[in-house]
Amino acid sequence: MSAEDVRAADELEALRQLKARYCRFLDTKQVESWRTVFTTDVVVTLDLAVSTGGADPTTAPGPRGPNGPVNFVPMVMGGLENVATMHLPIQESHTPELTLSSATTATGIWAMEDWLVVADGSELHGAGHYHETYMKQDGDWRIGSLHLTQTIQEMSGEFSMPENSSRVAAVGGCTGTFAGRPARRI
Repeated sequence: MSAEDVRAADELEALRQLKARYCRFLDTKQVESWRTVFTTDVVVTLDLAVSTGGADPTTAPGPRGPNGPVNFVPMVMGGLENVATMHLPIQESHTPELTLSSATTATGIWAMEDWLVVADGSELHGAGHYHETYMKQDGDWRIGSLHLTQTIQEMSGEFSMPENSSRVAAVGGCTGTFAGRPARRI
């Protein structure tokens, strides 16, 4: 294995570790730590409708932004207050598609699954894909853009997010519909 191959393998592992921190910090509500996984000008696009197999990331696009962790992080964390979450970049058989574009830029697509449990016991289970770009800043990889597409949305009980929240982290303010379409209740 050449020195270049070793360097590339190390960079790809650093990107996997970045995504692991993203999920852990989000689920454990470590706001300041979660903020560090993003560039200061991160662009977030959430596709809140269930698209046809995730093939068309423009299908019924959800809210774009707000840009930057200064706006995005508090909005997400506020929406998940008193909500137990589990976010998985699925790695068992759905490994990420990571590409190093240069020494300081990369792209990735991750299969994902999330599960939200509200205090009343109702639940939301979703799956889809993160389409991301990464930038290396000050020696560390950070997420420069994140586009979440949805392939599954299932709710149990009378699922609704707490007042003043949006499932921006995990669906954009749901009370039984996603982007105007009914979600499947289980």
